[in-house]
Amino acid sequence: MATPTVDGAAHAPTASEYIRHHLGHLSTGHQNGPVDFSVINLDTVFWSVAMGLLGSFILWSAARKATAGVPGRFQAAVEMLFEMVDDQAKSIVHGDRSFIAPAALTVFVWVALMNCLDFLPVDMFSSAFAALGVEHLFPYHRVVPTADINGTIGISLGVLVLMIYYGIKIKGFGGWIHELLAAPFGIWMAPFNLLLNIIEYAAKMVSLGMRLFGNMFAGELLFLLIALLGASATAFGVVGHIIAGSIWAIFHILIVFLQAFIFMMLTLVYLGQAHEGH
Repeated sequence: MATPTVDGAAHAPTASEYIRHHLGHLSTGHQNGPVDFSVINLDTVFWSVAMGLLGSFILWSAARKATAGVPGRFQAAVEMLFEMVDDQAKSIVHGDRSFIAPAALTVFVWVALMNCLDFLPVDMFSSAFAALGVEHLFPYHRVVPTADINGTIGISLGVLVLMIYYGIKIKGFGGWIHELLAAPFGIWMAPFNLLLNIIEYAAKMVSLGMRLFGNMFAGELLFLLIALLGASATAFGVVGHIIAGSIWAIFHILIVFLQAFIFMMLTLVYLGQAHEGH
């Protein structure tokens, strides 16, 4: 990315310009204020859907090729992953798990794939767009959907819908409404109970999305800072870039899968709580 000057020449971006450019989204418009539902981050939508389709294809391929005999490495890996998720579901959800365990597995694979996009070089797409001569069509592009709070809150909103759905399915609509009004202080404190339960639902949704966003955004920002360290064109910068970049890349592998696991576990916990009464 080059920034034009007044006389038409271009100069290399400053560190702050470089970071702002890589943290910008390809959007349908300019966002006014912290919340603007008229603006859609197209890159977040594209990569979320793409990773969702890829994850679904991986799981579908494993199920289609599954055999009763000695499994291959691919089938064995998917079976180990499924058994891990199913064991966690058994210990958390007391009730029908026919839908919850597969949903948790899908969430884990989907979030893990979106997180793994953070391993791609930070300048790969901007360089590719420039090489193809379409950089004017993609002035901004962020490839990690989970580093966008809109993406993570969107996923946690889906979990909230499942929490309400299972609460109504297990307890009945009347039982669910009664729990909203009567728990935890009794029906005579109905207004306060309703307020507390609404806050609880909202807090679960927001904390679920914010936790994933915060960790992935921090990881993406560190990768950008390490890239700037190498761009300093000094011996210290180059050596520091190689050492710090390697260490952080290895450590980030753990963060990527750990955050996917935590998101899946909290999803199971929240759906398990929907099966139980206060």
